[in-house]
Amino acid sequence: MKGAQPLARHHGIFLLILRRLRAPLILLIAIMAVSVLGLTLVPGVGEDGRTTYLSFFHALYFMSYTATTIGFGEVPHSFSEQQRLWVMACIYMSVIGWAYTLGTLFAVLSDRSLQQAIATQRFVRAVRRLREPFYLVCGYGETGRLICGALDRMRLRAVVVEIDETRVGEIGLRSFSADVPALCADASNPEVLRDAGLTHPHCAGVIALTNDDATNLAIAIATRLMAPKLPALCRAEHRSTSANMASFGTRHIINPFERFSATLSTALHAPATSQLLAWLTGLPGTAVERRRSPPRGAWIVCGHGRFGHWMVDAMDAESLPVTIIDRSEPPDGAHRWIQGDGSGAGTLLAAGVQQATGIVAATSSDIDNLSIAVTARQLNPELFVILRQNLQVNQVLFDTFESDITVVPSEIIAHECLAILATPLLEPFLRDIQGHGDGWCAEQLERLTGRFGWKVPEVWSERVNLSRAPALHQRLMRGETITLDQVLRSATDPGTRLDCEVLYLERDDDDHLLMPPPDTALRPGDALLLAGRRRARDAFALNIAYEHTLAWLLSGEDLPGGWIWRKLSRQGTKRTKPQLP
Repeated sequence: MKGAQPLARHHGIFLLILRRLRAPLILLIAIMAVSVLGLTLVPGVGEDGRTTYLSFFHALYFMSYTATTIGFGEVPHSFSEQQRLWVMACIYMSVIGWAYTLGTLFAVLSDRSLQQAIATQRFVRAVRRLREPFYLVCGYGETGRLICGALDRMRLRAVVVEIDETRVGEIGLRSFSADVPALCADASNPEVLRDAGLTHPHCAGVIALTNDDATNLAIAIATRLMAPKLPALCRAEHRSTSANMASFGTRHIINPFERFSATLSTALHAPATSQLLAWLTGLPGTAVERRRSPPRGAWIVCGHGRFGHWMVDAMDAESLPVTIIDRSEPPDGAHRWIQGDGSGAGTLLAAGVQQATGIVAATSSDIDNLSIAVTARQLNPELFVILRQNLQVNQVLFDTFESDITVVPSEIIAHECLAILATPLLEPFLRDIQGHGDGWCAEQLERLTGRFGWKVPEVWSERVNLSRAPALHQRLMRGETITLDQVLRSATDPGTRLDCEVLYLERDDDDHLLMPPPDTALRPGDALLLAGRRRARDAFALNIAYEHTLAWLLSGEDLPGGWIWRKLSRQGTKRTKPQLP
């Protein structure tokens, strides 16, 4: 519910309900008081025929079970006619009072604002109880679903704030391994962000994924002011929003169209580098095909919106001729402009589709983009087609049409966020390899795919410290020399290398190594970026964490497994050690 305030933070739910039920409760109390008082004043007849009056206790006792419709009998003795007449009036008054109270109670419980307050209080309690790192995800659209699913697979907790009530309801239907606290509220409200755990000591970061740039900007500002040490990953689809976020130090600004524009520019002048980037940043386990590279030549861009602007800029940077097809008037004469609908064959022919080398279907309508792509392929079967997909629900249609590249903004954002969260070393590594030339990247691509295949490998980071690699760190601190090759061996067969490789080594003294050789000596505090198979990841973590495994790899010594056996082993060694003369 848009604009909902976190009422439960200021008032208890019980007090809220009592405030709403103030009038009917006062009425019930008044009816009970008048009934009891009247019953003590109305004369009755005792067993000996004398006039008697009920005490306050007996009158309250009788009205307690009579006014609640339980019914019990006339106590402590039979009533007189006057008493029965008064009791009958009291019964009718109590029925009216209870009907009014119950009707008001049902109306209060069905009130949307109170339901929101109850949900908010439950949400706040769930967030406060978290005792493990979590990420605050603002927006549960297509990108938010991908991010939450990936975080769950990575065994990381998430807290969601979403303005659409239907999407919030979907979270409870997903089979997450851990509960995901979710609140239906406007994430641009700083109080909502605070209730969602922005200032929580276990909050690990904020991910702003709403489809409104103004909301994402408000989240970025609130994070900068309320939790300046937290990393903020913010989606921005307008250049002005990106510039505004960058001006106050937002760490990670993700524009899906800008990201793909940079990818396209790389593919145009360095195709092998682009292939290597795609292989390293895809979803682990999915197959990446060796696709044909975007050709150089004349291009057509259908749709000159946000995505179209970025595509034209990328081609201008590569000095490629571009023809733009759009329904709007041409803003300037810098490019050839065809006013019309790109889904029609006449417009495409006028734009020179038969002579073009590539086309970009860049409109905000999936149906229009598919229509453009199908018509263009019929007119020019050799055309390189870049197809924009806006909605995940149309995935079946886009799978049917074999485009060269399908651009899905939600997936681009999700991949970027996961790369930053899961493998912080991946970003500097990708930046470094782009400066080594396309020939070097082609050699690395052939070598890595020859070893691991074309399925996207697991890419992860490890740091040589006491928490992540206690056994290795302790040995290095004692002055031992241990190389990468020694720890990248199989514990079951030390002569066999693990199915992984170190891509990047980062050190505190800025001595960063790209594709370090196997004989590189490790140091305490080194950060490693590795790529390989899942089983190799688990085996490498075992090698550097457990002294028993590491000792077996380095010296072939099979240490006793438990503390008691190690203690006995050391004592036995002392007993059998020869004495010096």
